[in-house]
Amino acid sequence: MKKTIPKKTPSKKAQSQKQKTTAAVKQNDCFVAGIGASAGGLEAMKVFFDHLPANSGMAFVVVQHLDPTHKSLLTELLTGHTKMKVTEVTDGDLIEPNTVYVIPPNKDLRIFNSRLQLTSPAKKRGVRRPIDLFFTSLASDQGHKSIGIILSGTGSEGTAGLREVKAAGGVTFAQDPVTAQFAGMPKSAIDAKTADYILAPEKMPAQIIKYIKKQKNLLPGTKTDMAVPPDNLLNKIYLLIRNQTGCDFSGYKTNTIVRRVTKRIALNQHNSIEEYVNFLEKNPGEVNKLFKDFLIGVTSFFRDKVVFENIEKKTIPYLFQLCKHKQQIRIWVCGCSTGEEAYSLAILFREALLRNKEYNKIMIFASDVDQDAIEFARSGTYTESSLAGISPERLARFFTRKENGFQLNKEIREMVVFAHHNVIKDPPFSKMDLITCRNLLIYINSDLQKKLIPVFHYSLNTDGILILGTSESIGDQGDLFTDFDAKNKMFKKAKDIVVRKPMAGYELPYAKTRSGAFPPAAQNLVNVKKINVSGVIEKYLMDHYVPPSVTIDKNNEVLYFSGNTSQFLDLPGGEARLDVLKMAKKGLKIPLEEAIKKVRSDNKEWNINEVEVKVNDYFKTINLVVKPLPSKEADQEMLMVVFEPPVKTQKKTNHKTRQLTKNNAGTGDLEKELKITQEYLQSAINDLDASREELQITTEEYQSSNEELQSTNEELETSREELQSVNEELITVNNELQDKIEQLSQSNDDLNNLLRSIEVATIFLDRDLKIKRFTPSASKIFNLIPSDIDRPLAHLTNNLLYKTLSEDVKESLKTLAVKSADVYSTDGTWYQMRIIPYRTVENIIEGVLVTFIEITEEKKVEEKLKKTNEHLNLIMEYLPAVPFTCIADPVIQFSFVGSSCEKVTGFLPEQFTANSNFWLSRIHPEDVKKMKEAFASVTKKQSLEMKFRWKCADGNYKQFINFVRYAIAENGTKAYIVGVWQEVINEK
Repeated sequence: MKKTIPKKTPSKKAQSQKQKTTAAVKQNDCFVAGIGASAGGLEAMKVFFDHLPANSGMAFVVVQHLDPTHKSLLTELLTGHTKMKVTEVTDGDLIEPNTVYVIPPNKDLRIFNSRLQLTSPAKKRGVRRPIDLFFTSLASDQGHKSIGIILSGTGSEGTAGLREVKAAGGVTFAQDPVTAQFAGMPKSAIDAKTADYILAPEKMPAQIIKYIKKQKNLLPGTKTDMAVPPDNLLNKIYLLIRNQTGCDFSGYKTNTIVRRVTKRIALNQHNSIEEYVNFLEKNPGEVNKLFKDFLIGVTSFFRDKVVFENIEKKTIPYLFQLCKHKQQIRIWVCGCSTGEEAYSLAILFREALLRNKEYNKIMIFASDVDQDAIEFARSGTYTESSLAGISPERLARFFTRKENGFQLNKEIREMVVFAHHNVIKDPPFSKMDLITCRNLLIYINSDLQKKLIPVFHYSLNTDGILILGTSESIGDQGDLFTDFDAKNKMFKKAKDIVVRKPMAGYELPYAKTRSGAFPPAAQNLVNVKKINVSGVIEKYLMDHYVPPSVTIDKNNEVLYFSGNTSQFLDLPGGEARLDVLKMAKKGLKIPLEEAIKKVRSDNKEWNINEVEVKVNDYFKTINLVVKPLPSKEADQEMLMVVFEPPVKTQKKTNHKTRQLTKNNAGTGDLEKELKITQEYLQSAINDLDASREELQITTEEYQSSNEELQSTNEELETSREELQSVNEELITVNNELQDKIEQLSQSNDDLNNLLRSIEVATIFLDRDLKIKRFTPSASKIFNLIPSDIDRPLAHLTNNLLYKTLSEDVKESLKTLAVKSADVYSTDGTWYQMRIIPYRTVENIIEGVLVTFIEITEEKKVEEKLKKTNEHLNLIMEYLPAVPFTCIADPVIQFSFVGSSCEKVTGFLPEQFTANSNFWLSRIHPEDVKKMKEAFASVTKKQSLEMKFRWKCADGNYKQFINFVRYAIAENGTKAYIVGVWQEVINEK
C-alpha cells in the first residue's frame, strides 16, 4: 500500500509535466477575443473576419446561440472568410494564436488556464446564457488580455459578460446598432455602459489591433512599460480626479490603478503616461471616464450563491431574534454599485417576513460614490441578462416586465433607500444591525482598510453583523469583531469599546470651497450676528397674542408650525414623520380627526368647542378650528388647524385650568381621561370593524385574482423565454442554411455551365431509377422534356441500338460496379456510355449517373486506321525488308519491328523488342563497331544509309542496307529513330 508522506516532493515526471503545461500556456500567452452573437450574427461575423488579417497573433472564440438538436455549419461557413484555422472546440483545446474556435451545439464553454472546457448545459433550453458564461470565465482566466465583442442578436445577453471583462481590465466592443440586423444585444451593452468601443464589424479589427499593439508596448519589460510609474504622475492623476469628482483614490492599491490607467492609455492611443496626464488636464470628459474605470462596479443578483444561502439560513433568523424587541432591522450595503446586492437582500428579508409571519420593519440603506450607479439603482429596472441569478419563481413574484427590462415591485423598492455616499470621507450611517461591504477592501491598501474597519464597528449596534467579500478580512483588528461565519467572512461586533466612535485615525470630510465663500480675513465680520428687531417683535406677538396653528397637506403631514404648538402636539419616537394625528396629545386626536374628515368632505370651516387636551399634568380647554386655505397658489387640499382659547367666560374658579395635585387628582380628571380613552377606543373599534370587513372581502378577491394571474404570468414568462431562445436558434440556423443555399446555388450554376460547355449527355437517376435531372444534350438521345422528371427510365424511348440499358443500370446499382460500352444510335452517332453509382458526401448510394460522350469522329478515324494498317501489313508481308522504330540512348532498344522480319530473318518481331541486345549480338563482328557509331551520330546527321551483315535463323549471314532517319521530339513526345533493313539479294 502506498504511504502518504507529508510535504512529499513532486516526482520528476510530475515536475516535467507541470513544466510542459506552464511552457505551453506561456507559449500561447496571447490576447483572447470572445465573440458573442445570436440572430443576425453570422453576417456580422463574416464581415468581421473579412477585414481581419490572418497573422493578428490573437485567438478568437465564437459563442453563438445554436439549436442543440441541429448540426452547426458555422465552422464551415466561417472558413471561407479567413485564412486562419477555423475549428470546432473539443474539450481541453489549448488556445493558440491565429485560430478561430467555434462552440459546438448543446454545450457550455469555459476557459481555464488557457484551455477550453466543454460541459453539458446546466440549465434547460430557453434560459441558457452561454455568452455571459464564457465571457465571465474569460475575464477570470485572461484578465487584461481578454477582449469581449458583442454582435447582432436579440435580447440582452452579453451585457453581464462584458461588465466582467471590463472589470478585469480587458477591452470591450459592441456592434453599432445601426449596422446590426437585430440590435437588442448591442443596444443592451451600450445602455449599460459596458462597451469601450461602439463600431461597425468592418471597423473593429483595425481598432483591436491598434489597442493590442499599444497594450503590448505598455506591458512590463518593454521600453515604455508601466510597471512602476513615477509617484508624481500618479499623484497628478489622483488630484485631477479629486478636484473633479471629490473622490480620492490615493488609498487604492497601486497595481489596480496602474492597470486601469494602462487600459485608458491604450484606448486613447497614447505613447506614455506623461502624454496621458497632459491629455487628462485638457479633457475633463476623460477624467470622468477614468473615474468610472477606477470604480470597478461589478455586481449581480445573489452574487456568490453560497454566501447568500448562509445569509438566508443563518444571518436573517439571527437578526430577527436580535431585533425582536424593537421591531426594526437596519441594514447598510456599502458600495452598492447598481443596486443588485441591496435588492437581493431585500428579497431575502421579504421572503423571510412572509414565511415566518414576522412584522419587523426592514430598512436598507445602500450607498455608493458613483452618482450614475445610484440613479440607475433607484429605478429598480434591469435587463434580462442581469437577472441570471434570479430564479423563475422570484422573477415572477418580485419583478414586473417593462418595455426596457424587468422592474422590481414597489414593495421591494420601498425597502431600499439609495444614497450618494463616500465611505472613505463621509460620516458613516449609524445604529445598523447588518453591514455588507463585499469586494471593496480588496482594491484599497492596508492603511485605508485599518481606518474603515473601525468605521463599520462604530456603525453597528452591539452584536450586529459585518459581511465582507470572500477575499477580504478584518486584518489585525480582531478585538472589534468575533467570527459569526468565518468561512463566508461574516463577523459579529464585539461589545462597544470605551467610547462609541470611530478610531482616532478616521478623518472627517474636507469641505469644498465654494466660489462665493468669504476670504479668511473677513470670517470674523461674517460671524457677528445682527439683531433683527422686527423678527423679535413678530415672534413675541405670535407667542402671546396669535393662537397657535399648523398647516397640513392632503396626507395630514405638517408643512408649517405657527406659534407655540408644543402644548398640543408631540414629536413621535422612531422614524421622523410629521403626521398631525400621530403628534396630537391625549384628548385631541379624535376631535381633530373628525374635524379634518368633515372639512375635506364639505370644503368648509369646521369648529369644535371646549375640547379637553391633556397638557403635562393638567387638562386645558380649547376651541379647535379646521379650515381650508383660501390661497389659490396653494394646494387645494391644504388645511389650517388653529388651537383657539375658549370664547365664553367662566367663573373665576373654573376660568383657571385645574391643577392636578395629590389631594384632588382622583375622581374627576380620571373619569374625564377614561371617557376620552373610551371614546377613542370605541371610534377606533368602529373604524377597524368596518375596515376589516371591507379589507377581508377585497383581500380575498385580490388573493384569488393574484394567484391566477401569478400562475398565468409564470407560464407565459416561461413560454416567452423558451420561444425567444428557440426563435434566436432558428434565426441562426436559418442564416446558416441561407448561406449554405447560396453556396449550393452557386455550385449548381457552376455545374450546369460546366455540363453545357462540355456537351456531355448526362442523366441522374434515383434509387428507383427515376429521372432526377438531365442535361440538354441528353434530350437528343432520350427525347426528354422537363415533365419527364420523376418518370422511370424504362418508360422512356431512346434512339440507341442498345437493348440492355435498363438491365445494365440495375446491375450497376446492385453491384456498385462501373460499366462502360460504346453504343450506336439510329441517327448514325456513336457514344461512349458510362454507368456510375451516384455517391453522396457521406458515401451513401443515392442512385445512378449515366453519361454519353459522342465518339463518332473517333470511331471513323479508328476504322480508317484499321483499314490502313491492314493494307500496310499486307504490303510489308511480301517485301524483302523489315521496318522498325527504336531509340539509341544509351543503348539501342527496339519498340517496333515489322512482321516481315519472320520471312526475311526467320525470327519473330517479339524477339527483337523483348531483348535489347538480340539485334546487336547477331551483327557480324566486323560490322558491330561501325553500326554503333552510326546510330550514335544519327542525332546530328538526321539520316544515314549503311550496309551490315546479320546472322539469320538458318545460321547464315545476309547482307542488309540500313536506311535510318531521326525523328526529333515534338509536343511532349520523345525523340526516336525510324528505319528499314533492306536485304541485298545480288551481292554475296
